[in-house]
Amino acid sequence: MTFYGEYGYNRAKGASFRQASMDKRIGFIGTGHMARALARGFLKTQSVTKEQLFGYDINPQAVQRFLDQTGAAKKDSIKDLVAGADVVFFAVKPQQMGEVLRSIGSLRANGFNPLWITIAPGILTQTYLKEIGNTARLIRVMPNTPCLVGEGVSGFCVSEGVKPEDVKVATDLLTTVGIAIQFPERQLDAVAGLSGSGPAYVYMMIEAMADGGVKMGLSREHALQLAAQTVQGAAKVLLHTGDHPGVLKDKVCSSRGTTISAIHSLEQSGFRAALMGAVEAATRRSREMATETH
Repeated sequence: MTFYGEYGYNRAKGASFRQASMDKRIGFIGTGHMARALARGFLKTQSVTKEQLFGYDINPQAVQRFLDQTGAAKKDSIKDLVAGADVVFFAVKPQQMGEVLRSIGSLRANGFNPLWITIAPGILTQTYLKEIGNTARLIRVMPNTPCLVGEGVSGFCVSEGVKPEDVKVATDLLTTVGIAIQFPERQLDAVAGLSGSGPAYVYMMIEAMADGGVKMGLSREHALQLAAQTVQGAAKVLLHTGDHPGVLKDKVCSSRGTTISAIHSLEQSGFRAALMGAVEAATRRSREMATETH
């Protein structure tokens, strides 16, 4: 079993990870949480220096936090940022993207041709290309919030104009905050439903496990610590060994033991069906959002 695609990177086997530096100027349109997480990841692995980073945001507080945390330079307009960047990240909210794309579209006559990387959810590639040009080099990414601590998953797809060297640049950058896996665009909604929304499912599971511990006499502090560490440890074992989760589950279940009794209770409650349903519901909603923003 493997955990990465053609352009993915697997850190589960304990490989030491240090990104080779790249000679790219990187700009962020939008400087919120995810933009700051990515920029810090680039700097931490020495992929780029602070002199290669730029940010623009209509929110002065957001851009100041970006500058304070990264040492990057501020750009006063989208035009200035695009003119000075080799790679441009769209990191604004979906409802703000229309205005941003119209601004970009008005710059097409200037001949700017950076690699565009968007981390905004629910907007199809064709929507971007309609404004910035059908030959634009665009990579659409679905990251998740564990990128904030360097343990994220970034599923991505590419437009027809993207070259292999562009994909390498994007994956080199995205793997500074986790793993990156390429998908056909039609599968990005399922990526959103699984890994994009998935942290919320896990947080609910951790909370419920801790509640069970409290019910059975543990303190809240200890119950949460035990539950969170158990989830982290189990995930690391799966990624490290590559074993099927069913095999690992069976190794914990001894005859007439506590774990098999717990598994029986989970099955009676529809545990697996509920999680499968959650992924399906989130995937369907992601498809709806793409239609709404198109």
